Amino acid sequence: MIVAFSIAPARPDDTGSYAEAVAEAVGIVRASGLPHETNAMFTNLEGEWDEVFGVLKQCTEAMTARHPRVSLVVKADIRPGHTGMLTSKVQRIDEVLGEG
Repeated sequence: MIVAFSIAPARPDDTGSYAEAVAEAVGIVRASGLPHETNAMFTNLEGEWDEVFGVLKQCTEAMTARHPRVSLVVKADIRPGHTGMLTSKVQRIDEVLGEG
């Protein structure tokens, strides 16, 4: 499965930034060893159900430990028996566009 998620505190820090809080969650994702990528809006994470949602739980617990209110948005592509979808989905689009 691939999960796209965004997690952030309800309010930015004193400088107007969410970077420090989000960086802690991204660090948890990177330490998980699961295939992942982070862009300006979401972090994509690939793995089995329990692995992926275990990482989401760790991210949520870390953020709620420092912030009284947290926003979590999750979108999942659940396709049992398929792996490597994080990159292969994009490769198929590139092929259709003649870029792959």
